[in-house]
Amino acid sequence: MLYKSINEENIEILVRKFYPEVLKDTLLAPFFIEKLGEDIQSPLWEEHLVLISQFWQFVALGYDDYTGNPLAPHFHISGLTPEAFSAWLKLFHTTVDEVYIASIGEYFKEKSTNIAQNFMRKLDLY
Repeated sequence: MLYKSINEENIEILVRKFYPEVLKDTLLAPFFIEKLGEDIQSPLWEEHLVLISQFWQFVALGYDDYTGNPLAPHFHISGLTPEAFSAWLKLFHTTVDEVYIASIGEYFKEKSTNIAQNFMRKLDLY
C-alpha cells in the first residue's frame, strides 16, 4: 500500500524501511556502522531512528519535536564524498517510491535533494 498523505506514522515507516537498506549498501554502510554499529536493533540505532523520524516530521509537517542540528554530525564523518550523498539520495528516493504515491514522493525527493546539496555545499564537497 502506498500512502496518499504524510503523517508521523508513515514518516516513521519510511525511516525504518530506509535504514536497513543503508546497512546493506557497500558504500553507505561503513559510515553508519562506524558511528552506530551493525545492529539496527541497538539502543544507539533506535535513538538515531527516532531522531531522523522527528527530523522528517519537522521538515514535512512542521512538528517541533526535532531540536537537533542535522548538519553538525556530518562534520565529524571522515571520508564523505559527493558519491556517498548520491548513493544516499538514490536509496532514499527508491524507498520513498515504495512508501508514497508519486505526488507525495516528489515532495520528499525534492526536499532530500535540496538538503543533500546544502550539506555538500557546507561540507565543501563540491
